Amino acid sequence: MNTPRDRILVIGAGMAGTRLVQDLVALAPGACDITLIGAEPHAPYDRIMLSPVLAGEKTAAAIRLLDDDFLDRHGVSFLAGDAVTGIDRAARRVTTAAGRQLEYDRLVLATGSQPIRLPLPGAALKGVVTFRDLGDVDTMLAQGRPGAPAVVIGGGLLGLEAAAGLAGRGMKVTVVHLAGHVMERQLDAEAGGMLADALAARGITTVTTANSRAILDDGTGRVAGLELADGRVLPAELLVMAVGIRPETGLARAAGLEVGRGILVDDRLGTSDPAIAALGECVEFDGQCFGLVAPLYDQAKVLARALAGRPGDGFAVRPTATRLKVSGVDVFSAGSLGGADAEEITLRDAARGSYRKLVIRDDRLDGVVMYGDVADGPWFFETMRKAEPLGALRDRLIFGPAFAAGPSATGADAATAAVAALADDAEICGCNGVCKGTITAAIAGQGLTSLDEVRAHTKASASCGSCSGQVKALLGLCLGGAAPAEAEDADPAICTCTDLGHDAVRARLGDLPAMTAIQAMAVLGWKTPEGCSKCRPALNYYLLCTHPGAGVDDPASRFVNERVHANIQKDGTFSVVPRMWGGLTSATELRAIADIVDRYDIPTVKVTGGQRIDLLGVRKQDLPAVWRDLNAAGMVSGHAYAKGLRTVKTCVGSEWCRFGTQDSTGLGVKLERITWGAWMPHKFKMAVSGCPRNCAEATIKDFGVICVDSGYELVVGGNGGIHLRGTDPLAKVSTEAEVIEMCLAFIQFYREDARYLERTAPWIERIGLDRVKAVVVADAAGRQALAARFLASQTHAQIDPWATIAAAPGAEFAAIDVPARRAAE
Repeated sequence: MNTPRDRILVIGAGMAGTRLVQDLVALAPGACDITLIGAEPHAPYDRIMLSPVLAGEKTAAAIRLLDDDFLDRHGVSFLAGDAVTGIDRAARRVTTAAGRQLEYDRLVLATGSQPIRLPLPGAALKGVVTFRDLGDVDTMLAQGRPGAPAVVIGGGLLGLEAAAGLAGRGMKVTVVHLAGHVMERQLDAEAGGMLADALAARGITTVTTANSRAILDDGTGRVAGLELADGRVLPAELLVMAVGIRPETGLARAAGLEVGRGILVDDRLGTSDPAIAALGECVEFDGQCFGLVAPLYDQAKVLARALAGRPGDGFAVRPTATRLKVSGVDVFSAGSLGGADAEEITLRDAARGSYRKLVIRDDRLDGVVMYGDVADGPWFFETMRKAEPLGALRDRLIFGPAFAAGPSATGADAATAAVAALADDAEICGCNGVCKGTITAAIAGQGLTSLDEVRAHTKASASCGSCSGQVKALLGLCLGGAAPAEAEDADPAICTCTDLGHDAVRARLGDLPAMTAIQAMAVLGWKTPEGCSKCRPALNYYLLCTHPGAGVDDPASRFVNERVHANIQKDGTFSVVPRMWGGLTSATELRAIADIVDRYDIPTVKVTGGQRIDLLGVRKQDLPAVWRDLNAAGMVSGHAYAKGLRTVKTCVGSEWCRFGTQDSTGLGVKLERITWGAWMPHKFKMAVSGCPRNCAEATIKDFGVICVDSGYELVVGGNGGIHLRGTDPLAKVSTEAEVIEMCLAFIQFYREDARYLERTAPWIERIGLDRVKAVVVADAAGRQALAARFLASQTHAQIDPWATIAAAPGAEFAAIDVPARRAAE
């Protein structure tokens, strides 16, 4: 057992070295002094998640593996950006590039691997990169640009992840692969072809059976394209080599350790020097090197026990399953891909994009390939590991565990049956090496009730998320029923047209140029090329919000009422609501409205709950003329149809009321004039009450102001309707200027953070009032920046659509066809 004075030095802060540190402090807290050294200038991070970072779906901070609290709590020293340059085995001391001299009692080499660079002519040109670390991601982001061509050499997992990331940034990507189909080590030709088709639908071209001849120079030292052996030239402003890795053994070799393809280790991960161990992609054990995360994590557990002096089994090479998520498509592979001496059972559902193949040898399952629906993958893998004769099970094996248990289990029951049939040591989360038993023990022992809690305690599904369904099924199984509602994903898919959630889409759009919703769907890899009535309006809003002034509004991607700037009624006529600032009107406006009602034979005139007048029953052909006449009286659209500001309700306040403490009407008019025309995730209502009696009902509005003797109380997140919700207190301020700034900042935060069709009430409940206060109230500089962004966007938004169409109603308005059958939208 190590004493507290024993010094353990880990060279390499990748996934293997980091997991070793985590396992060691969990197994023997305080038993040794640990120093972790990383050559990269970053905190340890999840390398598996580089593709989402490249695509803009995640940030570098979001994939960090060790935070400062962990390091401080366990007394782990971490040195970043300082590579070890030499090992003095006799003195048990290492030297770093910065000149540090660090002594050790036990040294661990976790130096990982290096990407292979093909020795092609032009390989040194600017714009030729590999895809291995965050530095490579930064280089690709700096040198690539949306719309430009990019080539990825290598159609394996790493190459396809790079391609997906670049396509997510808007580049036109071609993957060049030497073999006959992509991912030939994990997939057969059938599944590989389906994957290539899915990539093509996402704008990624694959060229197989292709050999690279030379990388072409544009004449300035930059890459211009890739020439293939058959003479074809593929244009490229960025070229990524993703053709494999080789163990990083230079440091070990220079120190005189025994090295083959990798650093030679025994089953305790010891090297030829008793004081030095090694693990991860840099090692060779029993003639094998390792690139998948599962064996690396197995090595970390074994080595942690060895360093702590604890008994346990040594490292052994186990069959591994590969579960991958490439460009939104799930792939699962384990064991053999088949051969002349094997039987094959296949099942393909082309309509659902699902394929599975089972390889059987000597009445035992010897391999499985799955594409699309891979939920049953771990069960097949467990069946393969057991190596038991299939017998009568063979006839229904292809249908998975639900039919193995009995053909009545379907849907959620089938998912539960699948995880229930797994052994405790079956791996659920490949990214983090978490097995079923670890998850169920945590659920029972820690009293976990949600997916987020399971992620926090076990890291299962915390990376790519592809195993979330199995984790939720386990959660429901352990809790004696279905997983609770709060176990849902934090960012569910917008609709069935895409696997991306609202938050992921918004993150990716921030790095893309202005474009239409249809163009964005192609760039983001929508499954349905033209989307649907659910995702198109959302995407259109996100683009307009992300690129104010430059975003290309797509009328076809709006709901019917927004397309015609009026509310369609059940009989096919329309409702027109002119804006009345703060509820104020005048004799001129009222005379104009009366004349318009008579002139166009409008059957119904109603005062609304928002202190305005609604003209109901306007015929479609009369809309441009009604708008023209209202504009002539100085009235603009009240946007009663819009996902945006509707009204600012006011009371008469101190100007007239004996109870009024402030000029609520005047403040309401100012707020409405500043904020009208702004598109938002949903309709937005405000009110200003002149005293605590709250006649304007400010406490059930999205943003409310209650005037008091000392100033103004600001409240947010209220609404009427089916689910009545009172407001939450936001802040108390003393001047109108502060009210306006805080209002604009709150609106802009809502516009930038909420999901489309999410009112402020559920948005605040989802993110928490504390976060809203932190952003809008506590952070003065951030608040001012939000308000400034809102005002900047308003310079492009405050254009009255009624005036625009009334001025030239012919072509523009006639092009908008809204039959009554669309009213249901």
